[in-house]
Amino acid sequence: MKSGQEQVAEATRYVRSIWPRRPRVGLILGTGLGGLVKQIDCEAAIAFEEIPCFPRSTALSHSGQLVAGRLAGCAVLAMQGRCHLYEGYSRAEVGLPVRMMHALGIEVLVVSNASGGLDPRMESGDILVLNGHVDLMTRGSPNGAESTWPDAATSGHRVASPYDATIAAHALATARRAGFCARTGVYVAVTGPNYETRAEYRMLRQLGDAVGMSTVPEVLVAAECGLPVLALSVVTNVARPDALASTTGGEVVDLAEQAEPKLREIVLALLQRYGDPRDSVEA
Repeated sequence: MKSGQEQVAEATRYVRSIWPRRPRVGLILGTGLGGLVKQIDCEAAIAFEEIPCFPRSTALSHSGQLVAGRLAGCAVLAMQGRCHLYEGYSRAEVGLPVRMMHALGIEVLVVSNASGGLDPRMESGDILVLNGHVDLMTRGSPNGAESTWPDAATSGHRVASPYDATIAAHALATARRAGFCARTGVYVAVTGPNYETRAEYRMLRQLGDAVGMSTVPEVLVAAECGLPVLALSVVTNVARPDALASTTGGEVVDLAEQAEPKLREIVLALLQRYGDPRDSVEA
């Protein structure tokens, strides 16, 4: 079995052979949020399954392709979709794309997801700018697959917060100027794949502001790589345990897509800060 370093190196070589430029920003676009790639001046689009050692996405609305090009004058590498622990992957496998993007040269990672709001004052479509998380995910893959890379959460690497406060403040300022609701909050990560019961919602409300099934494994790897992170969560439904309504995956996707313009506003404003003519040089 190839080591984690060997897997990252092989994936990096393959992507670089198709798109030799150096990206400055990496984007991971979650449920219902892949529409941002339509704004990218695409120079290469690579299906996940074509990249050696890369995990394949099977989740609803996750297209599963890597899109390389320029957005708002900045060289970007965008994952249209992601992989999750509940799909049977280990944390090492879920984190491999972040390690690859870091090896390709990104300087900042932007991660997005759709989440369930735990604070009853929230509304569907609100944007949560993460300033912390609570990790309730299992430490390995559900099928017990062996990891080929030490898990950042168990390898002794610790950071006070992997979420960059300066970038988060810039995101909040962008939302204020654009006139939509964005606030900081804590994301509670669970393995899934399921939506919570009334009792679970009450428990989770004591821990954070939104709940979801992704993001934390990728953020921990970014922190291990020394990458600043902006994590944006689109609240697609708000839990009210005393009047709990059913939720379907399709409804979550639809609500995330409706809120995608808000996320796009924040991301484009951030990318304008990283745009530079030097992005055009080859890696």
